[in-house]
Amino acid sequence: MQRRDDYSDAIRLRSTRPDDLPTLFDMQTDPQGNVMAGTKPRTREAFFAAWERHITDPGVHSRVIEIDGEIVGSVARFQADGQDRVGYWIARRHWGRGIASRDLMAFLGEERRRPLYATPASSNAPSRRILEKCGFRCVGLRMGEETERFVAREIADYVLE
Repeated sequence: MQRRDDYSDAIRLRSTRPDDLPTLFDMQTDPQGNVMAGTKPRTREAFFAAWERHITDPGVHSRVIEIDGEIVGSVARFQADGQDRVGYWIARRHWGRGIASRDLMAFLGEERRRPLYATPASSNAPSRRILEKCGFRCVGLRMGEETERFVAREIADYVLE
């Protein structure tokens, strides 16, 4: 196992490709990750349909995160409710190693749109810390309704200006 600071040269962001989707699908089905994020895993069909649209949509800036050629997560800028939002997902076996913070910071160097918004579950303390390390600030809390993708949860609204 590599130490936290041994990853800096091994981490790479690259464009998301259709052949990445099976790995990304497996990551988003992790029960613990879904509880932390306040999400419901998509069916295989729904996941692939959504991501195939993302890959071809010029309004979505999507990257996979690799360490030594292994996909360990994803990060993207997308439109939701008229806002440019950022979201990320790290495979659970890579949590707690500083990958998401380092990656999001690198992504923000590529992605110049501002303001950017993020909406983690308020109970997702690790994600909130990552956003704050990367310069986002919390501008409020609100209740989010249950949808086909999300459980009802309190949401922390973040912005990077």
